[in-house]
Amino acid sequence: MLSKIKEALICLRAGRVTLPYPFVPLKAPPRFRGRPTIDGAKCIGCGACAEVCPPRLIEVNDAASTRTVELNYSRCTYCARCQEICPTGAMTCTEDFEMATADRKNLTVSVQLDMVHCETCGKAFMTKRMLDKMLTEFCPPWMNKKIDVPKWLWQCPQCRLDKTGSVIEGSIKNG
Repeated sequence: MLSKIKEALICLRAGRVTLPYPFVPLKAPPRFRGRPTIDGAKCIGCGACAEVCPPRLIEVNDAASTRTVELNYSRCTYCARCQEICPTGAMTCTEDFEMATADRKNLTVSVQLDMVHCETCGKAFMTKRMLDKMLTEFCPPWMNKKIDVPKWLWQCPQCRLDKTGSVIEGSIKNG
């Protein structure tokens, strides 16, 4: 019995050791990696974030004329790889860590982007924002983007391969 009283006195001397967290907001420390978020205005739909995400919480789905980038926070490990790889800075980690919800649908965020269609076969193959970024970064300012840019930029990879393959075969047969 004496040991129990001694233990109680030690605990009383220590004072309060827990935080009043639910009643007082908790401030995240600097450089805290919380919930990742996507800025729909900056996203080009390249899918790099989905490729490096270890738990595969980011999915990129193509439909007839739209690409959907969807984040499912229920599987997030807060590794911030998506933020590191994003070429436009659309993926950022917030300081938000309170993700509790009664409905799993609240843990999903998606961005929809318009697609570019192949001029040869009509298949959607990249987003309009991705094509605009390519034209902006790789074409000099003096170049007329409608006339001087190579036509293969508006073709899907399969049509580019078919066209290039036939040119190579033709030159080998003739040469």
